[in-house]
Amino acid sequence: MADERGGGEDNINDNMGNQLQLLPDNEEEEEEEEDDMETEDRDSEEAEKPSIITFDPSLPTSHAYLGSDMEEYHGRTVHDDDSCQTIPVLPHTAVMLVPGQTLPLQLFRPQEVSMMRSVIQRDRTFAVLAHSDAGEPDAEFGTTAEIYAYREEQEYGIETVKVKAVGRQRFKVHEIRTQADGIRQAKVQILPERILPDPLSAVQLTPLSRLHMHPSSKPQSQSCKQAQCWWNNYQQRKFHCASLTPWPPWVYALYDSESLMNRVKKQLHEWDENLKDDSLPTNAVDFSYRVAACLPIDDALRLQLLKIGSAIQRLRCELDIMDRCTSLCCKQCQDTEITTKNEIFSLSLYGPMAAYVNPHGYVHETLTVYKANNLNLVGRPSTLHSWFPGYAWTIAQCRTCGSHMGWKFTATKKDLSPPRFWGLTRSAMLPRIPQSDGDEGRDGSRLFCL
Repeated sequence: MADERGGGEDNINDNMGNQLQLLPDNEEEEEEEEDDMETEDRDSEEAEKPSIITFDPSLPTSHAYLGSDMEEYHGRTVHDDDSCQTIPVLPHTAVMLVPGQTLPLQLFRPQEVSMMRSVIQRDRTFAVLAHSDAGEPDAEFGTTAEIYAYREEQEYGIETVKVKAVGRQRFKVHEIRTQADGIRQAKVQILPERILPDPLSAVQLTPLSRLHMHPSSKPQSQSCKQAQCWWNNYQQRKFHCASLTPWPPWVYALYDSESLMNRVKKQLHEWDENLKDDSLPTNAVDFSYRVAACLPIDDALRLQLLKIGSAIQRLRCELDIMDRCTSLCCKQCQDTEITTKNEIFSLSLYGPMAAYVNPHGYVHETLTVYKANNLNLVGRPSTLHSWFPGYAWTIAQCRTCGSHMGWKFTATKKDLSPPRFWGLTRSAMLPRIPQSDGDEGRDGSRLFCL
């Protein structure tokens, strides 16, 4: 069973679930020594991006490794904006949940099992606190999570709860109290989403509004050149009222949700050429949270995005990060480059990064990349409990400091594409973002569009 460190880097087997069996097996010592050997990866030097991906991207989203017979729940619990609620807190979690993000859980501790039983009988909602990696003792913000699939089981006399939940609403923590049974209850204030008006709404002529084009009127089947032509025409018509103001049209485009979403989609298409716009939310708020959940940034930057109450400002910050982030480094030694943003791709309908849970209960937000450098492999490939069905995983460590960085996934069938890729855990990575004048806050934190 997993320890309480939440994925410490000094115990790779506990952290990654390399020892998947709950009962000891009787393997020979020579075989165990061979499993623990470190090997230098050579495949990345010859790795190329495949032209076609044959893997089914819906498989990772189902989290089939949790079991197929989970009880599903429907409906949605939405708390009123600015209302104060008392919600049980999920303990021992290292995930900074974003609204709309899926959170799979495997819980073993009696306290956690008891809490989930209570939650499932009420409104199926619990709190996930946003602990920054800056070492803050108490979290000030967080996100509510609602259970949509649930199952209880017993393995070797241990009661286990398996859960699929989804992030719902941001909140600010007012007070946390611990009950007699050890379960913490948080008194929180639900934070609203500020919907900003159209920046040109004050000067637009109402009688002419019927002539305005709408993104929904865009033809479905168009070439890239035709789509760009349509978009330029749409922008010209939308911002024609800017001539009545002292500011040029491009200033208003900086604060227009549709323009910002279009710019972010261009960045996402650079990451994944096979990405379909139909898989992305059309609502600016949901879209901004989807992007926040996919960005391979550290907790300090994600907390900045979580604090922002406007989708427009959130999208502006995300664009700033995506434009300036060049590569991803090992968080422990900080100088060892692991991969670049050009190697990122999506192998899941969630996008290039999603949360998965291993048999010991540790949740890892895993980023998929074609190529990774400066990594050593530990142990043999294994298909047991694989998050990507049809692929065998092997633990990967930083070649410089030995920190756990993620896994190498290798296809078990010849017709599966890509034949290999890497899954890097977000908690072990640090984005390399060149600093410019005025980017540092008073406390040394990085600021983006704030």
